[in-house]
Amino acid sequence: MAKKSKKPAIQPVEVDMVSDFVCPWCWLGYKLFLKAEKQAKTPVNLSFRPYMLDPTVPDEGADYKAYMTQKFGDGPNDKFKAMRDHLEAAGPEAGVAFDFKAIKRRPNTLSAHRLMRWAQGQDLGGPCAEQLFTAYMERGEDIGDHSVLARIAEEIDMDGELVTELLSRDDDKIDVQNEIMFFKGLGISGVPTFIYNGQFAVQGAQPVETHINAMQQAKDMPAAV
Repeated sequence: MAKKSKKPAIQPVEVDMVSDFVCPWCWLGYKLFLKAEKQAKTPVNLSFRPYMLDPTVPDEGADYKAYMTQKFGDGPNDKFKAMRDHLEAAGPEAGVAFDFKAIKRRPNTLSAHRLMRWAQGQDLGGPCAEQLFTAYMERGEDIGDHSVLARIAEEIDMDGELVTELLSRDDDKIDVQNEIMFFKGLGISGVPTFIYNGQFAVQGAQPVETHINAMQQAKDMPAAV
């Protein structure tokens, strides 16, 4: 009796999430993406890619209230208030508990992206993202502070002492900055941006259904080399 041929293994969809850890839309968008992945039951390989909304923020960070007032205005001109209200209303259904009042510092996120780079090398990208977003968006922690990053590393079973040592050096800063410039060179000017199989992008904190449709579309589309 002839043996039945095995069905070819389903290739996972490759998704690059370009984001910044101080971007509330990125936190919301990531959670909505995870819901879509669970519902679609589509194998996905998600990679976190760096982006800095404002690379001019000093290494030591800036006062959050003063920074946001300068950027968005205050009083009747506070453009961020409507955005905050929307995010806080949409957050719970996605599993996000935004607490903007807890945020005191607007950090420079280069070091956070470096931590993510190392975490992904140990297959810890997802846990690292969860901890970074939660620390900043829900607890108001300064994720530009090396001691905070070292603690987060330990919480996801990385070597906190080694992370502290690596953060004290500049070895891979240029690699992260080059990756940021690469994605800007692709025309990405807003985050989150989800790139499916290197072929098409879904931008913003899109509904679950949008990502389910994208996953279905990407399944029939080979990843770009």
